[in-house]
Amino acid sequence: MNDHNQRHQARMERKKALIDASIARADQEKGLLLVLTGNGKGKSSSAFGMVGRSLGHRMKVGVCQFLKSRTDTGEEAFFGQQTNCEWHVLGDGFTWETQSREQDITTAQHGWEVACQMLADPAYHLVVLDELTYLLNYGYLNADQVLDTLAARPPMQHVVVTGRAASPALCDLADTVSEIADVKHAFRSGIQAQKGIDL
Repeated sequence: MNDHNQRHQARMERKKALIDASIARADQEKGLLLVLTGNGKGKSSSAFGMVGRSLGHRMKVGVCQFLKSRTDTGEEAFFGQQTNCEWHVLGDGFTWETQSREQDITTAQHGWEVACQMLADPAYHLVVLDELTYLLNYGYLNADQVLDTLAARPPMQHVVVTGRAASPALCDLADTVSEIADVKHAFRSGIQAQKGIDL
């Protein structure tokens, strides 16, 4: 048993040395662009976790929810009450609900105008662009213009983009990309969306 403990300690010492060296090399500070994509559940939830972290540090946060039209979610009810959080629900519902490409484009462009105001303002430490990938993939917004705006934002502003099927160009621009896999989902078993989990 003592030999096992010694081997474990030696492994952890080597691991700590590697991690400490990596931390020492990370000497840059900048605003990050994070992309949370993939078919799994939790992309928006992860983004809202960063909203909570930022508010905990007394940072100003802006949230733009594209596509979604619900205003009764738990996250909006909570974060919308916070002094430093500006929350916008900018959609008319998912595309299968509106069934109007013209309406979706108009709504998307209006929502993007709201987002652009935040992306030009260094007072916002974090901007969440929830479900933005759909607006790019469906051609509701000009992808090149969106990428240019993201690249030109204030140097210390963090941005989180969520949504499925993030484009290669968006992922290339990002500093961090996480793909959330869909392994199993309660909805496919006939279970309704649950408050506190899905709403």
